[in-house]
Amino acid sequence: MTGRGQSIVLIGFMGAGKSSTGKALARKTGLPRLDTDEIVSTRFGLSVGEIFAAFGEEKFRDAETEALNQFFHETPAIIVTGGGIVLRAENVKKLRELGNVVSLEADEETLFRRISRRATRPLLQTQNPRGTLVELLRVREPLYHAAADVRLDTSRLTHDEVADAILKSIGKL
Repeated sequence: MTGRGQSIVLIGFMGAGKSSTGKALARKTGLPRLDTDEIVSTRFGLSVGEIFAAFGEEKFRDAETEALNQFFHETPAIIVTGGGIVLRAENVKKLRELGNVVSLEADEETLFRRISRRATRPLLQTQNPRGTLVELLRVREPLYHAAADVRLDTSRLTHDEVADAILKSIGKL
């Protein structure tokens, strides 16, 4: 595809395995790993949760878009994104310019189990975290599906197995 970069872009809901798979892909390919959440956290000097608490989701999303716009399609990388990056059409357009967009997915039970291991998910700090998860999935899943070149269920795979499946699906293995 003309004008499309050679990066591997990971999208998907929190708990789908983007961060760990990104590390595995970077190790296997030798490509640099760029993580939008890490970039935004570094810029603010705060965790994602602290940014949400202090500035709100909209300010975080603005910073996320700014971070994404620093990436260039000429420079291949493993790009790990936050779960809400697909909420803005401009972000999806940029992700597709950067390379192969891979949606990591898992069943609801697996996502909830993984997410529940850490209390650092700002969008799930609600009275009913499971209900919030279900609602966020309902909104975001169609966006992930529409943006993705490849969809991969990570529910029963190790991070290395996910990385290998991605590389095979995009013809890099």
